[in-house]
Amino acid sequence: MTTKKLSTVLLTGTFALSACQILPEFSKPAAPIPEKFPVTMTPEAAAVPVAEVGWRDFFLNPGLKQTIAAALANNRDLKTAALRIDEARALYNIQRSDQKPTVNATASASDSRQLLAGTMRDTTIYQVGVGMTAFELDFFGRVKNLSESALAQFFATEEAQRAMQVSLVGEVAKAWLNERGLTEQIALAERTLKARTTSYELVKKRFDAGVTNALELRQSETLVQTARTAVLSLKRQHALSVNALALLVGTTIPASEQSASLSSQPVTANIGAGLSSELLTHRPDIRAAEQRLRSAQANIAAARAAFFPRISLTAGAGLASTELGDLFQGNSGTWIFSPQLVLPIFDAGRNKANLSLAEVRTDIAIASYEKTIQVAFREVADALSARASLADEIAAQEAVRASQAARLELAQARYKNGIASYLDVLDAERELFAAEQQLLQTKLLKITNAVDLYRSLGGGLNEVSQQAQK
Repeated sequence: MTTKKLSTVLLTGTFALSACQILPEFSKPAAPIPEKFPVTMTPEAAAVPVAEVGWRDFFLNPGLKQTIAAALANNRDLKTAALRIDEARALYNIQRSDQKPTVNATASASDSRQLLAGTMRDTTIYQVGVGMTAFELDFFGRVKNLSESALAQFFATEEAQRAMQVSLVGEVAKAWLNERGLTEQIALAERTLKARTTSYELVKKRFDAGVTNALELRQSETLVQTARTAVLSLKRQHALSVNALALLVGTTIPASEQSASLSSQPVTANIGAGLSSELLTHRPDIRAAEQRLRSAQANIAAARAAFFPRISLTAGAGLASTELGDLFQGNSGTWIFSPQLVLPIFDAGRNKANLSLAEVRTDIAIASYEKTIQVAFREVADALSARASLADEIAAQEAVRASQAARLELAQARYKNGIASYLDVLDAERELFAAEQQLLQTKLLKITNAVDLYRSLGGGLNEVSQQAQK
């Protein structure tokens, strides 16, 4: 009867003291960024946020879609990030298990020799039963907050994996675009080499006929060798770009996926940007930083709870007998109920240091959270600023190329008529080649900028948009 009363008292005390648990309310600092982006764009974002536009909807080139799909299936860093989620889940489950008692079945046999009434006696005791050892009654939330911290770390790991996927989609797209851009530059260089070779052959015939001099022949030959050097250099860069893309994808890229041309069809869909506050909910790296902040704040509460008494229970029930054959007979029952209270008095400042450590780590998490937001804001702002002028740059560069092409035609006509020297033709050819290369690079930069804007706004996580799913 006494045991039942004690159990009732302890149970009542558990419910009463549970209200004293220190469970902190999450405090998120204000975002240290303006409400709006510095560059205002036309309202192209429509009703669907960019982060919800699936990458299959944003990227329009079939070869690029196949390459991204292969990367998501084979990239080793992404696989490692997925395994990190399983690791964090296991750590959380381990920590959460401390909130529940552990019950074990036991069986033992012990021999002892004792001096009783002047006589040495040998005693053998056999025991079987079930028991609970040192289960902590979490009155002040220490175990609960440690579990909450582990849960937040698990969520942070999930968000980090999503952030890696967003980054991977963007990096694969940019590597693919770089490979395609180099392919087109190689084609341009080879066309230029062919044209200069033809021109050189004509100059050589004029030299052999005594119409032109050796200087013009060597100048024409220099242009040919310069074009040949450009072709070889671009091919080397292209080989490196293919290797870099293969590393990102995690497997060999079929030739069919490298055959598409950037100018054959649109590569990306057109998107717009909303308010900067949308970054807080759409960017997984920001959500991961927020979860790490939650974890740090929960650790503060756990460190504070260490200053309060810690109550643990050890209990068990079973059977005991000095004879193995009588173990399961009547009157062999045994039990133990042992509550323990530990009140910190002197720990050489350990608890205070642990609390200070938790507070400092929280301040670090706050700074990291704010820095993540600021970096995200800058990425979007940079992409928007570049996008605002790239269309005009392309138009201007196309005008430059057209002007250089017309200049070359005039220089060639003046040279044939003996009005101008061959040096004017050489300069015009060099300038035209440079203008065509610059135009290709500017067009590639515009597409890459669209990819950067899509990634920086949190796009690349979904495979299809919600609108497409509907």
